[in-house]
Amino acid sequence: MRTTRRVPFVPLVVALVLAWVLSAVVSLAFGSERIPVGEVVAAVADRLQGVEPGKWDVIIWELRMPRALMSLVVGAGLAVAGAGMQTLVRNPLADPFLLGISSGASVGATAAITTGALAGFGIYAVSTGALLGAIGSALLVWLVATAQGGLTPIRLVLSGVVLSSGLSAIASFLVFMSDDPRAANSVMFWMLGSVGGATWEKLWLPAAITLVLGVGMLALHRWMDALAAGPETAASLGVNVAALRTTLFVGLAVLVGVLVAVSGGIGFVGLIVPHAARLLVGARHRVVIPVAALGGGLFLLWVDVVARLVARPQEIPLGVVTGVVGAPLFLLLLGRGRYRFGGQ
Repeated sequence: MRTTRRVPFVPLVVALVLAWVLSAVVSLAFGSERIPVGEVVAAVADRLQGVEPGKWDVIIWELRMPRALMSLVVGAGLAVAGAGMQTLVRNPLADPFLLGISSGASVGATAAITTGALAGFGIYAVSTGALLGAIGSALLVWLVATAQGGLTPIRLVLSGVVLSSGLSAIASFLVFMSDDPRAANSVMFWMLGSVGGATWEKLWLPAAITLVLGVGMLALHRWMDALAAGPETAASLGVNVAALRTTLFVGLAVLVGVLVAVSGGIGFVGLIVPHAARLLVGARHRVVIPVAALGGGLFLLWVDVVARLVARPQEIPLGVVTGVVGAPLFLLLLGRGRYRFGGQ
């Protein structure tokens, strides 16, 4: 496994943190109603100082600030989940949705949209359905993989891919059978991802889960380094491979389920950002995880800005923008001869 750092870790983290703060403030200026950056800075300063709110206060603090913070949290969480998933299955093409969790969430969200089964949850109906579907699909993958002999990478990948196809078919069937002509558009927009529905109330759960599981993965960084080198190597170093795989599986299932529930299926973030982090700082999880988290949040924040601006006053789903940007970027990363994944 390569452990040589390409970029000094501490200066890079400091630069990314500063970029988070500056980008979050600047992003508040963009939307269907353009606000001068100077007005945004003044409004933020007024709120922090307890000054009486100005005319932009509601737009900035009740609409755009939760959205900006949700973009940072979801991007960070997807990047962390992608790094963990790639280590769990030892596959550089793995992303957070490999285990069928996104497809399960799609079934739950589609059922909520097309049948109104969770109407009692109000504005949280779709998110609740998505979370229940994500948990259910993760449980199915768990049961199938363990019934076949354990949570090995090949069993996880095959179980996730097969169940994902089946669950996607169920979601399509629910749309086909719906009497609501708007259901297909609503489901498609949700599947491609958006943080447009972000509120302060919806923000705390994904933020807490991302923080807790990110810190937890950092605490296991030595074991994850060993697992990335291979299960035999990890076992020879005293790592309980089965327990580590189980811990990672459960943690990633919870993290991805919560993120998909609040933002839909946003692709490419969990695939390309961990690779970019390894290219910058090396393969050790102690440095990859924080850099990936900061980079993923920053990336998705500006993806959301682009999605708001390209077709104003309409918004483009985030998955469209991440796909257009992510595909060529990933090919560029693959072309870097010095890049290696987990010693491969």
